[in-house]
Amino acid sequence: MKAIKAPQLLVVVAVALLALTGCVSSEKATEQGTPASTHAAALSIKDPWVKSADGAKSAAFGTLQNSGAADITVVSASTPVSTAVELHETVPNAAGEMVMRKKAGGFVIPAGGSLRLAPGASHIMIMGLTAPLKAGDQVAFTLTLSDGSTYQFTAPGKDYSGANESYEGGTK
Repeated sequence: MKAIKAPQLLVVVAVALLALTGCVSSEKATEQGTPASTHAAALSIKDPWVKSADGAKSAAFGTLQNSGAADITVVSASTPVSTAVELHETVPNAAGEMVMRKKAGGFVIPAGGSLRLAPGASHIMIMGLTAPLKAGDQVAFTLTLSDGSTYQFTAPGKDYSGANESYEGGTK
């Protein structure tokens, strides 16, 4: 058997320590499991559309679907065609009139379920349009979810004369 000299021993020890560090890192990763997939992977939208508008406001509709095993919360939305977007619900006010208001906490899409966005109900409110929206226009949206992930979709413009509710504390 050949004797190991001090410099060679240092190299052997350094290589062994590096190998052990790799094992510890692998064990730590296994203990923690793989990172949870984002909610965006389980989210989809069926039949999206946007109300055509000549004025400053419009709204987006469709059915948000969650194929995952956990609830998904949409906390905000954005689109390049406007300066502001809010998640809205339509509810009766004290006088019994149907009014729109910002949805506190965002939209929750239940695990394995869906949430319908429709005129006179929950919807994505588009305010401060930078140009008129015409039937056939394609409008891009980004939804931000509670886990920080995002989901993008495009919705076509569509002529629709309804969805003229008042805003809580304001006008149409």
